[in-house]
Amino acid sequence: MPSPTSTDRTASGRRPNVLLISADQWRGDCLSAVGHACVTTPNVDALAREGVLFARHYAGTAPCSPARASLYTGLYQMNHRVCRNGSPLDARFDNLALAARRAGYDPTLFGYTDTAPDPRGMDANDPHLTTYEGVLPGFSARQLLPEHEKQWLSWLRSRGHAEATSRDIHIPVGARPGEISDAAPSYSRDETQTAFLAGEFIRWLGEQDAPWFAHVSFLRPHPPFSVPEPYNRMFAPSDGPAFARAPDRKTEQAAHPFLAFALPQIGKGSFIHGGEGPASDWTEGDLSAIRAIYYGMIAEVDAQLGRIWQALKDAGAWDETLIVFTSDHAEMMGDHWMLGKGGFFDGSYHVPLVIRDPGHPAGAGRRVDRFTSAADIFPTLCDRFGLVPGNHLDGGTLVPFLDGREPAGWRDAAFWEFDFRDIAGGEAERHFGLGSNACNLAVIRDERFKYVHFAGLPPLLYDLEKDPMELVDVAGEESYAAVRLAYAEKLLSLRARHLDQTLAYTELTEKGPVTRRP
Repeated sequence: MPSPTSTDRTASGRRPNVLLISADQWRGDCLSAVGHACVTTPNVDALAREGVLFARHYAGTAPCSPARASLYTGLYQMNHRVCRNGSPLDARFDNLALAARRAGYDPTLFGYTDTAPDPRGMDANDPHLTTYEGVLPGFSARQLLPEHEKQWLSWLRSRGHAEATSRDIHIPVGARPGEISDAAPSYSRDETQTAFLAGEFIRWLGEQDAPWFAHVSFLRPHPPFSVPEPYNRMFAPSDGPAFARAPDRKTEQAAHPFLAFALPQIGKGSFIHGGEGPASDWTEGDLSAIRAIYYGMIAEVDAQLGRIWQALKDAGAWDETLIVFTSDHAEMMGDHWMLGKGGFFDGSYHVPLVIRDPGHPAGAGRRVDRFTSAADIFPTLCDRFGLVPGNHLDGGTLVPFLDGREPAGWRDAAFWEFDFRDIAGGEAERHFGLGSNACNLAVIRDERFKYVHFAGLPPLLYDLEKDPMELVDVAGEESYAAVRLAYAEKLLSLRARHLDQTLAYTELTEKGPVTRRP
């Protein structure tokens, strides 16, 4: 293990604690610190005032497992190859938990990582092979909370909620299963899943007497969309910015073959507990009502973040703790008549990132508008602790931004991918008449243009200066032919540069191996 560097310490000379917080499905525009029309996030904002706010931060892919693979490994999907929920993470890849162990920490998990294990070498009867909700190698699990939420439900029963025997607990009191309702569920603001995990972390914090590394992985504001008082009616359906979408679903679907396939796949049950049938039955008013609940869920998570900040201060750990707050991916929330995540629109991939590092106070209060990626988190932690990753990484270190500097040669565009193959059912493959390896897309998006390349379908090009809502595809227009070619070449060059470089910088010579670091 490399010896600690000078940047591996806080102002007190102590090795810092590390707190990585992810809030599932949180849109990057839903922060008051970036000027949202109605959402207020005082505790994220407070963190940003003492840290660095990365205003153009993007997930590497979607949904949960692929997005988290990029976050944890520092690799783009083209290299880590976690294509869908349930795609195994190759055991050969290094990750931030394993690196934290090399730095002398016992990285401890609260929540989940949605990491399907590498099945090679495992016994066929191992129950880990029946779920994608495994634990990232390297983590010690203090309090698991996968999507079935059984641990939280048991905790609720211990608090007198005898009815907390299933996820039906999310159905608002007086509402029918599947009904969009702003009524509150039976559990209180102090009994949410977020409050439960925050409390478990705070209890564990009181046991620590040496530098620690914790990952608190909150499920919310992931659906089902339901939240207790006072958050359930904190926002009205009329609140918020205009939706970015075509006049109706039919027009939206006609914009591209992928949208014609994807929009009808969205089901009500993925968003409102007990829902049945396609979400295309929901009206404009329904989507507005759901968005108001989603905003309330963000406010609920923000309140629990404030509880964690206060606990750190009470424990004397605030100025000894490096905090990273982010999300795995975002949420369409009615834009383009969609809910959930996936596809190519910004709404699914633009996520928050705030880093507060007491060891790098120079950037405190800074807003960074350069494009950053989920793949940058792991390289940043490696840089922070003077560690060499075990393999090639696609992301770059954000430490220069934390120092108030601009890194040399930083990227001028965001890049993400989405794989819509269906290995188990083959539905997408049958619909498009494509092989699984052609059911994917890649996006390069800068200040002016956004180019979407499909392996087996027509490309898309948006002029974001004229069309910030991504409504008009100009890929087929003659006047944009040169732009389309230039961005296709730019995307091709990006992918070529990010081919796995693990051994590419090493050459065996008569004097032995020579390695040139980039």
